[in-house]
Amino acid sequence: MATFKILALPGDGIGPEVTAEGIRALQAIGERFEHVFDIREEPVGGAAIDRYGVAITDETIAAAQASDAVLWGAVGLPKFDNDPNAKVRPEQGLLRIRKELGLWANLRPVKVDPALADASTLKREVIEGVDFVVIRELTGGLYFGQPAERRTTASGRRAAVNTMAYDEDEIARMAHLGFRLARARRGKLTSVDKANVLVVSQLWREVVTEVSKEYPDVQLEHLIVDAASMHLIRRPRDFDVVITENMFGDILTDEASMLTGSLGMLPSASLSDMTEAGTSRGLFEPIHGSAPDIAGKGVANPLAMFLCTAMLLRHSCGLEEEARALEAAVASAVNEGLRTPDIAKPGERALSTREMADAVLGRIGK
Repeated sequence: MATFKILALPGDGIGPEVTAEGIRALQAIGERFEHVFDIREEPVGGAAIDRYGVAITDETIAAAQASDAVLWGAVGLPKFDNDPNAKVRPEQGLLRIRKELGLWANLRPVKVDPALADASTLKREVIEGVDFVVIRELTGGLYFGQPAERRTTASGRRAAVNTMAYDEDEIARMAHLGFRLARARRGKLTSVDKANVLVVSQLWREVVTEVSKEYPDVQLEHLIVDAASMHLIRRPRDFDVVITENMFGDILTDEASMLTGSLGMLPSASLSDMTEAGTSRGLFEPIHGSAPDIAGKGVANPLAMFLCTAMLLRHSCGLEEEARALEAAVASAVNEGLRTPDIAKPGERALSTREMADAVLGRIGK
């Protein structure tokens, strides 16, 4: 019997609703496979600001550092978004925990379930068979580069600056991870940059090309981010593994999520360096955000959180069989026609968050 320490950070909006189901999934897996998940919950984001005045506390960071993995709900509330002068924002909690835990690689799998192909706004013939992974760099680029500040010009005008910066080691580790993953999949890596304009992207392309010489069995494709955004819609089946910097990855993965028909279907894993056992302390987060417009209504889709929980089992706990069992339970529920409002067709019965969760958890191990 193995024991794992998990920190659950529900956050804001629908975060607490879906995180509660992720916790139930861990408990169900623990009972089915005889593991113990020692789960601790703490506020983060807007919930932490309201209670402590900061988006994440030092104590919560310490708890994360002492855990095997972090299960993250979502952060963000309109009351903070609508105040452009707010000095403390919910998203600062996510940026800080990524930095403190060294979570430099964000994995976002994008796979279209044939049973949900009609839920997408794109034609079935475009999206059928889509199965790729985007690896987004998480601890560099515009979101962390310095200087990052507001200024006043000599003429008294308001100005602001952000800095995009990467060094060759940060780029190389992204390239190695991408090539290794592509080697284990279909053998193609697409590196996305803006090398026609940005000096930092020119270095990115140079380093990725250098690293590619160590992986002659993997096909390397370079794409300008403009073209990548177009090809995600035009020919998404052509992608296998995609690597890109922080901001480009942020935007492209949200675009890619629409291939599946709903943000409520896609998980993500933010990982640090691997241990000798091949696991990594990670933060696992559905990409749908806090969705405050549906918070408290019991209609949020829990499937992305279940898939996050499966990634947690695989990448941080080394429990491949358990991860597959949870993923199979999700697939079974979807293939049998069970739907939440975001993926239901007009006239179809839509399940509540808890009803869908019960349906999935009841299928674990069957």
